[in-house]
Amino acid sequence: MDRSDLISSIAERELVSRLCGIFSQDECGSIMAGAGKDDCAVLDVSEDECLVITTDMLHRMTDFPDIMTPWQIGWMSAAVNLSDVASMGAKPVGFLSAFGVTEDMQLGEAEDISRGMDACAKFCDTSVIGGDIDLHDELTITGTALGMVKKEHLLRRTGAKPGDLVCVTGNTGSAGAALLAIQHDLDVSDELLNTLLEPVPRTDEGQKLAATDAVTSMMDTSDGLAMSLYDLMDANGTGFRIYEDKIPIDDEVRSLVGDDDALELALYTGGDFELLFTVSPSMLEAAKSVCYLNVVGEVIDDTLITMINRGDTEVSIYRKGYVHLGRFDNI
Repeated sequence: MDRSDLISSIAERELVSRLCGIFSQDECGSIMAGAGKDDCAVLDVSEDECLVITTDMLHRMTDFPDIMTPWQIGWMSAAVNLSDVASMGAKPVGFLSAFGVTEDMQLGEAEDISRGMDACAKFCDTSVIGGDIDLHDELTITGTALGMVKKEHLLRRTGAKPGDLVCVTGNTGSAGAALLAIQHDLDVSDELLNTLLEPVPRTDEGQKLAATDAVTSMMDTSDGLAMSLYDLMDANGTGFRIYEDKIPIDDEVRSLVGDDDALELALYTGGDFELLFTVSPSMLEAAKSVCYLNVVGEVIDDTLITMINRGDTEVSIYRKGYVHLGRFDNI
């Protein structure tokens, strides 16, 4: 067998790009952003509003740590999708879920998963509105989230311009540190663990930022800060320069692994579900007025991503982060 013909021989984003190239676009023009273009697809549904739609699949073996409760599994299954809605500046208007359940699953477990989903949906001011259920070899949950946003406030990955500031809504690397703690049985706070087990979709922040008209591009950091920067670079044809001393890292993470490893976690591990966005310098105060944010760098003309380290040396940021399949260095 020629291994180059296997899906596992290529990177996730390359596979997505190849498959999206097969799909036809709607000739009537109702598709504002189609497959693979953004965190959500975008449909033109009225004169002044658009509908954003996203879907994400999670599995017991790869996405749910052993210590996760069924309630937390349900919460995460909703959160990962609602985070994509947040990154478009949209208000969530519904969540659907398809369950692949195993024959030996306890009824109470399925009910607690549903309660977790419901809690996350309520937190984001929406509801679970439907879904599907079937038998599967492994617990698998596919969520679909819907959102509405005024066209004038729709945020996309495109729009960043050289000179814009790069911002993030919260800490980076915390979820990666929590996973490390679980894998190595390290003693950490529940607060740190919950950054991984109960991620908070920034739906409120996304809507408030969109309303300021300050944001020029945005996505979430579910695949890590570095990978998200590369996704924005690919969308905009611009690069980024970030600063080590401006990257927000929780003090507990630094105490747990040390400064060097904390930086690696902050750059290259996923699961934080913060918002990464660019703003014009003249609009920074408007963005700050509606949510907590950290300015971590700026947009540059060159299509490369670098970091000024604490020694004032400019170093390359690598294209790697969380992927579901393939290899980082094939991208």
